[in-house]
Amino acid sequence: MSFTTGGLFHHESVQLAMLYLELEDWHAVREKVIAENILQSRTVNTLKRVCREIISRLKTLSPDELHFFAEATHQEQIHLLWLAICRRYIFISDFAIEVLREHSITMNTDLTYEDFDAFFNRKSEWYEEIEKIRPTTRKKLRQVLFKMLREADFLTANNTINPALLSPELLEMIRKNNGTDLLIFPAVEMEGKGVSS
Repeated sequence: MSFTTGGLFHHESVQLAMLYLELEDWHAVREKVIAENILQSRTVNTLKRVCREIISRLKTLSPDELHFFAEATHQEQIHLLWLAICRRYIFISDFAIEVLREHSITMNTDLTYEDFDAFFNRKSEWYEEIEKIRPTTRKKLRQVLFKMLREADFLTANNTINPALLSPELLEMIRKNNGTDLLIFPAVEMEGKGVSS
């Protein structure tokens, strides 16, 4: 539940992924990012926090996915970052499947803060650590999640859900690695092919 830092971090994630493909060692990547302030943060603490967050997400991607990410289009990169975030945070993955995808399948295209709150309350009944989260932190988690959804282009500025338009190459890679990962995307469509999942 520690995803209160930032959003998708698209630009920064591309930088760190490219650096990893060059160095092939996440520790070396972290050391270089901090030594050279590659992310151009104002403070060392922010730099360390953002770097740690991005690396924890990128580590969830397979070597094939990381190589694909480095060469991918902007939209493919954003979809892979969403995949990495959902792998990193079960809470977000569950929200994507149980709320975002369910809404899009049932043609309920509006996503509200109340939807998040209802989901949060359901989860807090099952997980003690969620129940202990303070209201201010809960509000921040909601704010960051909605920001991520907008940056991933799954949510418009007025909170309308957009279907995910996955490229054939990305769709094939996800299916090959773990087809159930497709469930985190709202009403998956493939470019030029209509509904595919």
